[in-house]
Amino acid sequence: MNASPSDPRVDEYIDRLPEWQQAICREVRALAREADPEVEETIKRSVQPYFVLKGNICALLAAKDHVNIFLYDPTAADPHGIINQGQGNSTARAVQIYRDDEINWTALLAMFRAIIVNNRAGGWRRIKSGTPSPD
Repeated sequence: MNASPSDPRVDEYIDRLPEWQQAICREVRALAREADPEVEETIKRSVQPYFVLKGNICALLAAKDHVNIFLYDPTAADPHGIINQGQGNSTARAVQIYRDDEINWTALLAMFRAIIVNNRAGGWRRIKSGTPSPD
């Protein structure tokens, strides 16, 4: 199975960031692609990188002193407690990563994979409602 091509607009977004944020964003990008080779990159909301497969998986947003990784499935389990923002949000939660944070990349990869499984099953909304997948 061939990996989907990278989006040069995502490269442009990452290349404009400070080096430490570039490193985080590149690692997130690599993990999203490792989670499933069919993951696609795009830009939404005019500048924000998104990684999608049958729905949103995650998005990146660099802030002054951290990088936000928005996770678009509020039902995906977080057994390692990596989510540190938006636990009560009904559609997305976030992992905020600061410059010198220790990052549990294995746990983030597992979350991406869980979100992809839910997306392939029709999305977390369908699963939560108990509606059968349209397959």
